[in-house]
Amino acid sequence: MLKKNKEKKPRIVVIGGGTGAFTVLSGLRKYPLELAAIVSMADDGGSTGVLREEFGILPPGDVRRVLVAMAHSDNRMMSELFNYRFAEGGLRGHTFGNIMLAALSRVTGSFEGAIYEASRILRVRGTVIPVTLDNVRLCAKLENGAVIRGESNIDMPKHDGRLHIKKLWLDPAAYLNKKAREAILAADMIVIGPGDLYTSIMPNLVVHGMRDAIRKSRAKKAYVVNLMTKWGETNGYAAADFVRMVEKELGGGVLHYALINSKHPSADRLRQYEKESSEFVAPGELSKKPVAVFGDFLRNRGFVRHDPDKLAKVLVSLI
Repeated sequence: MLKKNKEKKPRIVVIGGGTGAFTVLSGLRKYPLELAAIVSMADDGGSTGVLREEFGILPPGDVRRVLVAMAHSDNRMMSELFNYRFAEGGLRGHTFGNIMLAALSRVTGSFEGAIYEASRILRVRGTVIPVTLDNVRLCAKLENGAVIRGESNIDMPKHDGRLHIKKLWLDPAAYLNKKAREAILAADMIVIGPGDLYTSIMPNLVVHGMRDAIRKSRAKKAYVVNLMTKWGETNGYAAADFVRMVEKELGGGVLHYALINSKHPSADRLRQYEKESSEFVAPGELSKKPVAVFGDFLRNRGFVRHDPDKLAKVLVSLI
């Protein structure tokens, strides 16, 4: 059982998946912190989906990204190797890291064992924890009553993306990993996001036991709001809508802070998102709680994403 000890390094738990978790962890690992990443187990697309079906393992994709984000900075080649994606032959489309996690699952006899061994190889600074050990599929009910099954089908909608998601759940019902609960209860800060709301963030929050653990934790709780909307998930959302949906799942009064970017990207940078029907997230009608923390969290160039260092600096200051 993890015990809270404020004389030691502050303990931060990051809850999420995908590139969002990679971003926030990449920044936080540079500080003297005890990090734990609780990772979504709903991914079923691409290489991850194939390995889930063929090997019967839990999804390795988001775990791989988090492992690389928390890897020792001097181990750059190993990190690049883990992210290497084959472009030809029978392995086409697969990343080396996904295949290695699948192999380690067989060698160690468990997915948790695979994560432990991969963490040793990469000299990971912190702990990577699957949110659940149950083999689940993500399901969503749309406002017209239709049910979409599979994270990849929600992430890249074949249905009318203008329809909003009204309900999200896991099938079968998933239960919180005991190690994830221990980490949450021992944390000094819990960071939720950034990441796609319905395919990276909410799949963690709808796991049975997650709401109770977060509510019981004495940690400061911060939600990092996305920079851009996502077609088929959050089209038309303002920052206030993102916060409202997270609070709907956790309950009111749980979040202490909502980190909201105030730096508007240039028109040139936004133009590439027009074909994806993705828009810049405006603040909207925010309530007094959680406390809105505005700042320039934007990368200086390239894709419209959070800057790891800017984000980490503010998060650490809130502890």
